[in-house]
Amino acid sequence: MDIVREDIDALNALLRVKIKPEDYKEKVDQTLADYRKKANVPGFRKGKIPMGVIKKQYGKPVLADELNKVINDSLYDFINKNELNILGNPIPKEDEEIVGDWDNPGEFEFVYEIGFSPEFNLSLSAKSKYNYYKVKVDKKLVDQQIEDIRKRYGKLISEKEVSEKDMILGQFVELDDSGAVKEGGVMNSSTISMEFVEDKKVQKELLGKKVGDVVVLDPKSVSKGESDMAAMLGIKAEELASISNKFNFTINEVKRMEPADLNEEFFTKIFPDGSVKTEADMRKKVEEDLAKMFDQDSERILSRDVSEDLVEKTKMDFPNDFLKKWILASSKEDVTMEMIENDYDNYTTGLKWQLIQNKIFKDNEIKIESEEVINYTKGLLVNQYAQYGLPAPEENELIASARKVLENRDEANRIYDMMSSDKLLDFFKETVKLNVKEVSYDDFVKIASGEK
Repeated sequence: MDIVREDIDALNALLRVKIKPEDYKEKVDQTLADYRKKANVPGFRKGKIPMGVIKKQYGKPVLADELNKVINDSLYDFINKNELNILGNPIPKEDEEIVGDWDNPGEFEFVYEIGFSPEFNLSLSAKSKYNYYKVKVDKKLVDQQIEDIRKRYGKLISEKEVSEKDMILGQFVELDDSGAVKEGGVMNSSTISMEFVEDKKVQKELLGKKVGDVVVLDPKSVSKGESDMAAMLGIKAEELASISNKFNFTINEVKRMEPADLNEEFFTKIFPDGSVKTEADMRKKVEEDLAKMFDQDSERILSRDVSEDLVEKTKMDFPNDFLKKWILASSKEDVTMEMIENDYDNYTTGLKWQLIQNKIFKDNEIKIESEEVINYTKGLLVNQYAQYGLPAPEENELIASARKVLENRDEANRIYDMMSSDKLLDFFKETVKLNVKEVSYDDFVKIASGEK
């Protein structure tokens, strides 16, 4: 076996693989001998088939299979021993003919293309400066959170007329162009939530209405998008185009959420550990919980901003022609070169970030040890038990459960991704300079959604 590397440029090379009979003949002969013992060929007893017949029927596919195994093993040995930092896998060179005689096997020569990972530098140091956004947890935010919790544990009461935050239970009946009930039209009982009605004119028309009143409405004005409107009317989304924009809505009930009282019973229900006994305690607890929740969001925004900045500023050249051919050859789905061309920028952006992340881990000796993975998975399981109000199992059982989870490849990959993100965040926070900026909740939401 002989492999020769021929460099085309800094990012592309050929690997010329020369194979001699001694590299494959013994295994091919052994495989054919096994075929001879097991094959069923009409006119011959099992195990007594002449080798010439076996070679004629199975020789070429067995030879091709064995050559493929030898080539793959040899290529990866060569790549590893020579520490070649390649992208993807070697692919056969399309316009290069295989040298060798399949009818009289002797020496063969195959040519493969490889693409090298680009060399690059990262502009990330203690001089790098990034904003670290923190939400200002003010009285308004705490009040809103407490109000939401009280509503969650409150109760619905019936009211006589509609106010700004009520739910209206009623029946939609489709009308025709003349304003009469449409024969065979849509008729469905549903609910309108006043909090989600954005049309000011419709809001004004509904406010103060009483049980039994009938209002002419366009369902679009009291719903949030087509799917919500279709559900409200009890029809399929594709049927919306054929219906009227005028409906009678008869008010059958008006329901109002009466928030739970801030009393001892409520505090015990929400905080069973006994940490909250008064409204002041609850306000303090809610403020702390909001701060922790927003801190997690702040860290996600920091990671996003640093990673996007690194991708934008880090210059990389890729072996583009090779990569496109490799994507086409390795794709498990039916794709065309046109499809690959259209999505290629997105692909290289993802690849760029992957290479940056790998470089950060390698240059800074950041590792994920197996014991860390077990402990991290144990923590995830403990949190799951806590969400269901269950105590965590004993240590041995917890370790066994964690290992069971990690046997699932998809789950293991998800956990490794989570741990990698955590380690990257720690590295960013330790490396760059953070400019802490306190912002309002509304501004924070805009920043989190990508608005600056």
